[in-house]
Amino acid sequence: MDQDWIGQIVERWSGLEPDVDFDAYLVTGRLSRISTHIARRQEEVFGRFGLNRGEVGVLSALRTAGPPHLLSPTRLFKGLMLSSAGMTSRLDRLESRGLVVRQADPADRRGILVELTPKGRELVDAAVAANTEEERALLAGLGPKDVEALARLLKDLLARLEDLDGTDSGPDRATR
Repeated sequence: MDQDWIGQIVERWSGLEPDVDFDAYLVTGRLSRISTHIARRQEEVFGRFGLNRGEVGVLSALRTAGPPHLLSPTRLFKGLMLSSAGMTSRLDRLESRGLVVRQADPADRRGILVELTPKGRELVDAAVAANTEEERALLAGLGPKDVEALARLLKDLLARLEDLDGTDSGPDRATR
């Protein structure tokens, strides 16, 4: 197999620092580059729907929360690993386009809930479907067993990272 860019970098560093084991970078460096490629493709796909990745993240979190498709802004920004200010600006943009509405939380007089509108649901469903097709095409060169093994390994790595960081963005935590 020909050396990719990451392999070349590791080979060069190994020559400079022979006592350092750079093998982990063969994984993390590639994951980083893969993430960049995927992000670029997602932005292209979501852009066709007038959305960006961050906005799709918010709409998707609301959509997958199940009926009535509402969550608190706090749950959204923690689940999406954003700052409160970052979430507020996303919600402002989505609300101005009629994709979400903010309403008072009946269980907490000081609280607010964000609800996905029918227009938002229709748009996120279409954007996610288009992105799913793009992602399926990206993995077309891998066999089903390879995809399954890769998904399992990445899940384990993500769980480890989230344990180390004290984060958990899983949808099962998507409560008000």
